[in-house]
Formats: sequence, C-alpha cells, structure tokens
Amino acid sequence: MNARERFLAVMEFNTDTRTLKWEMGYWIGALRRWYKEGLPKKHGVEDTWLDGDSATGPANAWWMERARDLDVLQALDLDDGIERIPVNNIFAPKFQEEIIEEHEDWFIRRDEYGILRKEARGRQSLPRYLGWPVSNRDDWEKLKAERLRPTLDDRLPDYWPYFVVRSKTRSWPNAIAGFPGGFFGTPRNLLGEENLLLSYYDNPELIRTIINDLCDFWIALYDKVLDQVDADLALIWEDMSYKTGPLISPKLVREFMLPAYKKLTGFFRDRGIKHILLDTDGDCWLLIPIFLEGGITGLYPFEVNANMNVVEVRKAFPRLQIMGGLDKVQLAKGKEAIDRELAAKVPFMLKHGGYVPHVDHHVPPDVSWENFVYYRTKLNEMIEKAS
Repeated sequence: MNARERFLAVMEFNTDTRTLKWEMGYWIGALRRWYKEGLPKKHGVEDTWLDGDSATGPANAWWMERARDLDVLQALDLDDGIERIPVNNIFAPKFQEEIIEEHEDWFIRRDEYGILRKEARGRQSLPRYLGWPVSNRDDWEKLKAERLRPTLDDRLPDYWPYFVVRSKTRSWPNAIAGFPGGFFGTPRNLLGEENLLLSYYDNPELIRTIINDLCDFWIALYDKVLDQVDADLALIWEDMSYKTGPLISPKLVREFMLPAYKKLTGFFRDRGIKHILLDTDGDCWLLIPIFLEGGITGLYPFEVNANMNVVEVRKAFPRLQIMGGLDKVQLAKGKEAIDRELAAKVPFMLKHGGYVPHVDHHVPPDVSWENFVYYRTKLNEMIEKAS
C-alpha cells in the first residue's frame, strides 16, 4: 500500500491499515544540530536557510519552491508525504519585496504579501509588523482588481505540465489550497490582527465583503486547477488561536466565517474531495464544532501546551480526523518523558482510527538527534504493532 492509499484509508478510520509514519517538519537549526550528532547528510540544507526557518516534513504539504527534509525521512523510514498542487492562491502579481531601512542588527522590509515587517538579522526572533496592504474598502477593491483575478495566468510554475503528468501515477496524496488561504488567516494578513478584530465591530460590511470575495475567488481559481489535476485532500490555513483560546469569539466565527466555510467545502465535495483539513495553532476547542458544521473534516497540529490533548479531543469528537498532538517539549526532556507521552496517547488514538501521530508543530533545535531517534523509533514500533 502506497502513501496515497494509506492516507485515504486512515482518513476513513480504517483501523486495519497502519497509519502513516509522518512528521510535520523541523527547524533548520534542528537539522543542523542533528547532522553534527549523527544524522546522515545526503541532501543537507542550503547555506542561505536560516536556523529559524523550517523544512517541511511529510505531514505538511510540500511544493517545489519550499524547503523539504529528505534526510530524516530516509534515515527513520518515514512514509512519502503530502504534495501541494503548486498554484499561487493569493496575489498575482505578488508584491515586490524590498528593503525599506537597514541597520546593523535589524532591518525593515516589505514582503511578497505587501506586509511591512521589522526583522532581526538571522531571524532569531519574531518580526514586528508595521503596515498592511488593506486599510479600507478602496484598498481592497484596488487589490482585488490588480492581484486577485481568478485566472491561471502567472499562477502556475514552469514545471506545471510535468506536475500534471507526474500526478496521474502518484503514490502520495495531492493537496489543494492551504497557506495563505483562510477566512481568518488571510484577512489578518490583509489588515493586520488588531485592525481586523476591531473591524468586525467598526466595519463589519468590509469584512463580510472580503470573506465573500475571497471565497468566490478561490472557488473560481480551484475550479480551473481541478480541471487539470485531481486532489486527495484540501487544506485551509487559519492559525486563529493562541495558548488559552481563540483569537476571535465563536459567535463571530459563526456569523462571518461559517457561511464561507460551508460554501468552500461544498465546492470541494462537489469536485470529489472528501477530506478537508484545517491548520490552526493554539487552543481551538471552542471552534471545533463550528469547523465541523462548516464541512471541515480534520484538524492539525493540536499543540499540547495550548490545552489540546488529542485523547480528550477524540472522546469529544469521534469522527474528527486528527494529525499531530505529541508534545515537542517532552522530546527534549529525555527517554522517560518520551515514553510517558507516547504511552498516554498513541495506543488509544490508533485504536480509534482517523489519526496520524506526529509532533505538535516543527521540531525545535533543543531536541537532540539521540532523543528524536528514540522517539521516532518507539513511535514507528507502536504504529506497526497497532496494525
């Protein structure tokens, strides 16, 4: 059974099929540490990649422009991962990246999404956001007319014909959509978090317009893409929660976003895509019922230190597809902590199905190669035993 067949079986809660051996990804700093500690260096990492950047693991949809790990995958016998259909699902043309101001330890730049950012050199800390592409309806209408036309022109890579042919005989799951596409995540990138949250009250019609326009844009765009290549799953990116709860109330999610979720997921189902996974960090307990009502079938990565215990989630939502949920913090503590974390969650979750176990986000550089190998070897053994 290949990775595509296995993914589809697991998402259907087939417990006779072993689940996938996947990880979400790794900080580049972690990979550099691991090469020094014994990870065979067959592919390596680019010198230009910063320690604070990340390399995609098999559970995190990869496309050719994105850094991907192959060395950990091969060393620890992980399964082939998700590949994302490589269509640009936001601005075309993108904003011109430019440096606005430079200093010894920091600089200000405008990124490809039109966001003005103050960043420390070496990306050793989170950026400070200084400006956004949309502040009013005129900005939105101009941006939409210039950069959000649902045409494939300038949205497909040069290797698109190769990708289409290669996908016809694929052994991995193809995903459509994903970052930066979501009905909270994208408006936040347009207006900024504080401006967006205030606008739900001060300018609700603008937010409704943006959400509705984005939904129509994505449906029209993906309809054209799916005429050329099929997908096994769809992705929605939100990152709409923090450690103690959602960044937005369930009432506002239901009022503003739920209709768009229903419309977009209905389109995906009409195009034969049954599995729709949403990516959000943080404590999203209060939002899961709304996501399910909106047609979303699964979530990831279930951050443990944000109160997302996958065992409790499974008990509350028996048919929710779950990926992730293993505490990255325990991997740095040593073998006993790793054993406790795996024993507390993995047997129960595999018994009930619909689960792909992996760390609850990218593995950080405080985890040694010895500890990671121990964790992953134990987890692989549990996966094999359960099947």
